[in-house]
Amino acid sequence: MEVTEIRSIPFPQCPHPPVRQSFMFDLQGLNIYLIGMMGCGKSTIGPLIAAQLGYSFLDTDLTIEKLVSQNIAEVFQTVGEPEFRKIETQVLAEVSAHIRLVVATGGGIPIDRENWNHLHQGLVIWLDPSIDILVERLQDDTTRPLLAAAADLQTKLAQILTTRRHRYAEADLHIPIERHFTPAEIVDRILAAIPTVLKTPTTIPD
Repeated sequence: MEVTEIRSIPFPQCPHPPVRQSFMFDLQGLNIYLIGMMGCGKSTIGPLIAAQLGYSFLDTDLTIEKLVSQNIAEVFQTVGEPEFRKIETQVLAEVSAHIRLVVATGGGIPIDRENWNHLHQGLVIWLDPSIDILVERLQDDTTRPLLAAAADLQTKLAQILTTRRHRYAEADLHIPIERHFTPAEIVDRILAAIPTVLKTPTTIPD
């Protein structure tokens, strides 16, 4: 499988009107990119943020699976991780050319410096639960190729995070996630924090 075989990305349909009609900021169509470890909640939180903002939601892993007609584990087995990372970069490049998207990125996307050229065109948010929370969420998940041969899940996740943390830390927003936080509470925290990092925050009247 070559990267050049990827077809055009089928972008989501036009989003519905925002659930919340007013915010203390105006993103002006700026994309939101969610980054973080596998299991951190990007695919759960992303659609909720999109609904609040009246944005569309896109998951890069699911997009790749649709484009190549294989799941992520099969892509790793077929072409290997380096080629998979090239596919990720190509998908991200095309995604970044659009606006009004909330994008759940693959956990390894921030590793590649080239990908930050695309991520920095939007607002980057790092969802950061503890390793213990990740273990609870992933202990029965057999779909993660990087964890397939892990003898000790906690040790493996800690090793992966160690290699990625400095890249994740380049995000515009860092959202630590506690065990008791509900998805709705996490979304509220994100929406409350966005005005603190916008270069030109705008108050939108009710």
